Amino acid sequence: MRILVTGGAGFVGTNLIKSLVQEKHCVFSIDNYSTGLESNHQQECNYLNHDIRSLQDYSNIKPDVVFHLAAIARIQPSFDKPKEYFSTNANGTLNIAHYCAENNIPLIYAGSSSKHSGRFKNPYTFSKDIGEDIIKLYQQHYGLKASIARFYNVYGPHQLTEGGYTTLIGRWLNNIEKGLPCEIYGDGEQRRDFTHVDDIVNGLEQIMYQQAYDYEFELGRGKNYSVNEIAKLMNITPVYRDAKPGEARHTLDEDTTARDVLGWVAIEDIEDYLKEVLK
Repeated sequence: MRILVTGGAGFVGTNLIKSLVQEKHCVFSIDNYSTGLESNHQQECNYLNHDIRSLQDYSNIKPDVVFHLAAIARIQPSFDKPKEYFSTNANGTLNIAHYCAENNIPLIYAGSSSKHSGRFKNPYTFSKDIGEDIIKLYQQHYGLKASIARFYNVYGPHQLTEGGYTTLIGRWLNNIEKGLPCEIYGDGEQRRDFTHVDDIVNGLEQIMYQQAYDYEFELGRGKNYSVNEIAKLMNITPVYRDAKPGEARHTLDEDTTARDVLGWVAIEDIEDYLKEVLK
């Protein structure tokens, strides 16, 4: 198949593309490299330096399916750049949804599990939630064939390790390597459903292969850990800082739709992962 991945030079996009090219698909990536990295490029993929906020003519690609992963991620930076987050995560999604609806191309949209902590919890969550609303609008009125897949605290190869867009696991692994302090914001009892990127990729591919459209899938491990427990697993003595606004107290995937429809179950465990990478 001919497959277009937006945000293909990013963390999840890179892992998805690696799997797709191994399966001999013809893969194209669109990325503006605001957080994506050229070092993530896979030899068999065709990379285009485009911004989803500017509507493009993708007739030269003619994709059979689009994975829409491009977004500005992370909660804390979104408080400083709400207009930028809305422009990319909402308006950019509008452009992709419109293109797919006009050309009868199935769309798989990367949502966020932060949705469940409250629509107005932070600008990032709001912008991603608006993206979901756009998908549903185009499904109802313009015949868009699409499914939403919400991710839970993803970790694994190609995760960012430096800068303001890192996640907890990537940042702490980097700090351990460089002898820097590992910080916890709040009391550390906030719990997260850490999900390996290989499980996320498998879930996304199953949606495509099974043509499971018109669904909302939760892609999480189904088990959560406190940040203090992760620090203990990583043999970290953390430095505690004041809690930051906009963060959920707990995340946990308890939905069974992915299992019931796709037969998908996350199997990778963060304890095994940390033992391996910290050897």
